[in-house]
Amino acid sequence: MKINKKNIELVSPAGNINKAKTALAFGADALYLGIPDYSLRTRVNNFNVKDLKKAAELCHNQGKKIYITLNIFAHNKHINNLPRHMKALKAIGVDGIILSDPGVMSAVKEVWPQARIHLSTQANCTNWRAVKFWSKRGVKRIILGREVTLKEIKEIKSRCPEIELEYFVHGAMCMAYSGRCFLSKYYKDRSANLGDCIQPCRWIYTRKKREQAKENEFFISAKGHGEAELEIVEEKHGSYILNSKDLCLIKYLDKLKAAGISSFKIEGRAKSIYYQAVVTGIYRQAINLINNKSEDKSVKKEINELYKELDTKLVHRGYTTGFLARARADQNLADSHNACKWEFCGEVIRLGAGMLAGKKKKQAGGIIHVRVHNSIKAGDQIEIVFPIYDIIKMKVKDMADAETGKKIIEAHGGQGRIVILEYCEKKEILPCSVVRRRVNN
Repeated sequence: MKINKKNIELVSPAGNINKAKTALAFGADALYLGIPDYSLRTRVNNFNVKDLKKAAELCHNQGKKIYITLNIFAHNKHINNLPRHMKALKAIGVDGIILSDPGVMSAVKEVWPQARIHLSTQANCTNWRAVKFWSKRGVKRIILGREVTLKEIKEIKSRCPEIELEYFVHGAMCMAYSGRCFLSKYYKDRSANLGDCIQPCRWIYTRKKREQAKENEFFISAKGHGEAELEIVEEKHGSYILNSKDLCLIKYLDKLKAAGISSFKIEGRAKSIYYQAVVTGIYRQAINLINNKSEDKSVKKEINELYKELDTKLVHRGYTTGFLARARADQNLADSHNACKWEFCGEVIRLGAGMLAGKKKKQAGGIIHVRVHNSIKAGDQIEIVFPIYDIIKMKVKDMADAETGKKIIEAHGGQGRIVILEYCEKKEILPCSVVRRRVNN
């Protein structure tokens, strides 16, 4: 099947300024991020106006875009404070506002009539008439709900060719419809619909049977999270448990592009810099392949290799294609996540020439300063992952403390410790690179 020639946009999440730099370095065309009180990731959102301005400058200096999420289900207090925030966003010159609430949209337009509006997936836009409705009201892009199938995407685009369509292609999935969940509010009075989800769907639950309960009626409670109980009624087909697998559509990018999707989106503002680097870099590689080699038979093989990287080098809950090709998504009923054989152990913060003290100069390579996450020790098999997704494989032979210069045999994260590693490859390691180590499971 031939796919349209227009290149696809890759939109990556950014929970803070360092993650923004990483996503851009690994090939994102645009970033989406939020401001406290208006974003659905309020607990991991470290952006103030100063940081937003810096992030916008980073994007625009590279010819890339920045989108701001205002996609909570707003209450009066949010609407009343919104004009102040909109004036700041207008002054910064962000490229789009992601929202789901008509009241928020009205308030945005009052302050900034020319603002480019993207409709959030939280708005549950799942049919072509809804797309036309929002298009007539000035929305330029629809972020379709994850429940929309490939067949439905094609029909939406054929009936609404004038509007841009965006679709999530990778990341965590909520068991509630388009994320409209009340469990967090029920357990801890922290609303997922205001960006403060504590993820009760990922907890471990135990089953209880009450004396007066019906035969098919049970109650479950979460270990370590209070006495609150949920009633579970077991029907003839069983009970629905909450832990969804993670979405991974890397093998469907060509089909999504052919169907009319113009922007691929990655979930994960709360994820680590390592996640940002790996997922953004791999999807950048995949998009480049389908943009440049759409008729090449080798593309499928290369995409499969990239999928293996996502499957084996990241912690995840098992992968699913969600609702794209069928009506029901997969769940992980056995484990909270996979047993990954690789662990994020550091981020490269500085590059250097030369070798460690007492070592002889070699023809190629140099030294890198690594801020330690988790742990790293002499003898570890590591991979240095650098933009857009290239890898140096090596064994840690020597390592030094960056502050004292003394040789060390291991270092642990959590204290901001920086170590110096030596590498002997001709490849040039770039800023924002990350380091992972092989672990024994």
